[in-house]
Amino acid sequence: MPAKQPCWFEAWFNSPYYHLLYKNRNENEAQFFINNLLKKLELQKGAKILDLACGKGRHAIHLNSLGYNVTGIDLSEESINIAKKAEQETLAFFVHDMRELYWADYFDCVLNLFTSFGYFDDENDNLKTLQSVYDSLKPRGMFVIDFFNATKIERDLVAAEIITKDDTEFHISRQIKDEYIIKNIEVRKDGTVQHFMEKVQLLQHEHFQKLFAETGFEIINVWGDYGLSEFNSETSERLIIVGRK
Repeated sequence: MPAKQPCWFEAWFNSPYYHLLYKNRNENEAQFFINNLLKKLELQKGAKILDLACGKGRHAIHLNSLGYNVTGIDLSEESINIAKKAEQETLAFFVHDMRELYWADYFDCVLNLFTSFGYFDDENDNLKTLQSVYDSLKPRGMFVIDFFNATKIERDLVAAEIITKDDTEFHISRQIKDEYIIKNIEVRKDGTVQHFMEKVQLLQHEHFQKLFAETGFEIINVWGDYGLSEFNSETSERLIIVGRK
């Protein structure tokens, strides 16, 4: 029997080229967002926070520095190995699938940040993810999802670009197909070419409302940027939703 081919996110997120392409993410922007968010959430110091799809842990590490007990999980072993270098008594990282429950009734807050959702081909996997989040929260616990604004992304789509990082060229093309934004990534280095893909659902505000309702979350806030301005479906850069168990 042939070996099962990895999903696009398993292949791409575990690739060193993923980390190279996105190595210059804006840390100040990330900390600005987290600081604004914490003012709104009013979490007590020492509160238990789950960073769901934490990547290399940039949000989790900042949260921990502010006095919170943080656990980060991600499917990418490569990312978790990097994040683990920052581990300490109140900061831990684990390889784990977001569709599966991690700890039941344990966390005060779960964060899913920087468009780390909508990766799956089966819509039921989105619902499974939110159900696992719901089950992992204490009563009245909060869930924050930070997603792109699908309307603006679709309207302003950049069809193709070339990005050079160090000695590597990334030839990137984008298209909308079957309600997904598909990014094809051709990596050129030292005369070799490798191909990767990103594929994310164009989930609108109404779709998240349905998912939250089916899971049992009460939506208490919807913002449109990292300054936490009111969401506008036409102009907002982000779609940030806060749900309460």
